[in-house]
Amino acid sequence: MSIGLATFTALLHWLAMGKLGYTFQAVLRQPIVMALPIGLIMGDLSSAMKIGAAINILYIGMVAAGSNLPADEGFAGVIAIPIAVQSGMDPAMAVTLAVPFGVLGVFLDQIRRTINAGFAHRADKHALDANIKGIWYCAVLYPLILTFFLRFPPVFIANLYGASVVEGFIDTMPEWILHGLSVVGGVLPALGFAITVFVIGRANLIPFFIIGFFVVQYFAIDVMAAAIFGTCIALLVVLMKKEKGAGTTT
Repeated sequence: MSIGLATFTALLHWLAMGKLGYTFQAVLRQPIVMALPIGLIMGDLSSAMKIGAAINILYIGMVAAGSNLPADEGFAGVIAIPIAVQSGMDPAMAVTLAVPFGVLGVFLDQIRRTINAGFAHRADKHALDANIKGIWYCAVLYPLILTFFLRFPPVFIANLYGASVVEGFIDTMPEWILHGLSVVGGVLPALGFAITVFVIGRANLIPFFIIGFFVVQYFAIDVMAAAIFGTCIALLVVLMKKEKGAGTTT
């Protein structure tokens, strides 16, 4: 893989995980969002988006309880997407490839949090001295620098050398193992849907989830059409509830 692409993906992941200003990091770290620029650079937008969407489904219902991530979808996507596109993997195989990277990203995040605790204590000392600049360094600059050294090198190295290594590894694997990985990769997205159902947690909303699933399955509508129909249904339900509430008040 080219040095340029490896550098771009590493910088993209650093910006997504740097949490500068706590604004768009939750969006930037999504595999489906990362897939767009990666696909454009690699010249295969369709494959990149399909792979990014498949990986995103696995983490779609993920909740960071206590701000602790159970998996790092950004680290999984930024490595698995370019490798899968260059290697010609199908989305199910790419999902299987992404899972261990998602787990590895959690360990990197725990290292970051541990070191950042030292910055927080230093910021407390600066606060006692009313040192605004020192607080800013500890709250913004130092964590960004730390995140760069934790996030940039592994993504750069993985994407620079990963494709050839993965291709060689896949070529040596028996067909039955590859088929098994594809089956597992096809099952894993079901976990993402199960987590989504668990997060919804309200019995009156479950029928909408089931109806949406079977409408997509039997009518074979694409994701954009499903999103449009889902948005319209959600708006209708909200408007009907508001009218009912207004009528009751009257």
